[in-house]
Amino acid sequence: MTPVELSRTVLRAVRCAVDDGELRVAVPERVVVAPPGPGGCGEYATNVALRLARPAGRTPQHVAEVLRARLLRADGIGDVVITGPGFINISLRGSAAPLALVEEILGAGDTDTPYGHLPEGSGERVLLHGAAEVRAFVHLDVLVRMLRSQGCLVRAGCDAAPRPEWTAVLGGGADHRPGDHRPVDHQPGAASGTPRIEVRPVPAPADPLPLGRDAARWALLLPAAHDRPRIGAEHLAQRESNPLFRVRYARARTRALLRNAADLGFRPEPGPVDAHGTRSLLAALADHPRVLAVAARHRAPDRLARHLVTVADATQPLLPAVLPLGAEKPSAVHRARLALAEAAGTVLADGLSLLGIDAPDHL
Repeated sequence: MTPVELSRTVLRAVRCAVDDGELRVAVPERVVVAPPGPGGCGEYATNVALRLARPAGRTPQHVAEVLRARLLRADGIGDVVITGPGFINISLRGSAAPLALVEEILGAGDTDTPYGHLPEGSGERVLLHGAAEVRAFVHLDVLVRMLRSQGCLVRAGCDAAPRPEWTAVLGGGADHRPGDHRPVDHQPGAASGTPRIEVRPVPAPADPLPLGRDAARWALLLPAAHDRPRIGAEHLAQRESNPLFRVRYARARTRALLRNAADLGFRPEPGPVDAHGTRSLLAALADHPRVLAVAARHRAPDRLARHLVTVADATQPLLPAVLPLGAEKPSAVHRARLALAEAAGTVLADGLSLLGIDAPDHL
């Protein structure tokens, strides 16, 4: 069962409880499942009981117990434990969870809706308006990408046309309507009554353009919008202290492993993987849809950037064990590890693409 399928299973449990009169509450449009926090257990957890308790006129514990009874009867769920004030912790049955997760990530790569993305037009209408400043220019560009990845219909404008050197070096800006400086909610075709969201992060303290596209965008996006970014040569360093290097290096290593495996005559094939050293990676990959949704909802590209660092760091321990050593022949385990590495590289490439940063096959 994949995270998306589990989310639908929880939502179905809520809907059935409402239909049977056990809960009197409006059924939410979606339910978020994520790796459990401190004090939790199992593979996933959800706070849906806390969200529904007040409108249902019940305690979170009562709502959680109602949903627990239904979830225990669902296919693919091994156990359900309630912790804290009403968090529902879910353990999946057998090894199907990591297998299905890898299959979902790789399968989505062959569709028009990558893993963690929502179909176009399935989200809200959003109007963005940015300051005429280089950091706001990059934030505006990335927010358009992120919001569209969540199905939103986005229009964007800015105080003045972006400078030509910004678009030449940093890319983007096609959605900023250069030459049309009217407020975006007064532009032709804008949705009536849709609020305008201002994009005005703390300005860059120095010109980031000498860093080049990838390093400059990373320097402007990694800190939270209310934090002052650092513009320096540390973003160009090809070493572990540079988080951008770690992310791009992990992506490039996954591509190199696929090439090397092809030379050895085997291909990735999702399957059961060793628990040792992969738990944190599987958790980070499973969390990708939630991170995209939260980053888009809070207009926070920094959350996506930090998530990519988490995925990259969790990928590194897997990489040395993917290929067979010496005279060892490729086995099902090697193929499963290769598939997991490819899934990690796919998520890293998607995240970098949303940030407008190159995801290299060679580094």
